[in-house]
Amino acid sequence: MSKSLKERWNVKSNLQFILILIVFAITGSTSAYIIRPIFNALGFSKDVLGTGWYWSIVYFIIELIAILPIYFPLLLLVGTLFGQYKFFWAFEKRMFTRLFSSNTSKN
Repeated sequence: MSKSLKERWNVKSNLQFILILIVFAITGSTSAYIIRPIFNALGFSKDVLGTGWYWSIVYFIIELIAILPIYFPLLLLVGTLFGQYKFFWAFEKRMFTRLFSSNTSKN
């Protein structure tokens, strides 16, 4: 059985855990709120790609990729405002290591 998030993240108190969840919620919502007007200003919408259900999935993937450069700095900013800079700095370092690591595990 897997560890709880609180244990995996090495979070000591329930208050810190709640603050971390709030930061994730605010950051995710805010980055999505920011990217949509940018897409609209560039003239990019779901309609540009097409009307099939698969184009909605493609749009969603493009939107996720476009959000990343906004999400990570915003995560640090909001985390800092909530007094959780140390946690989110370590979290981002782990994420970047996983995303951009050239090491591949050999089985």
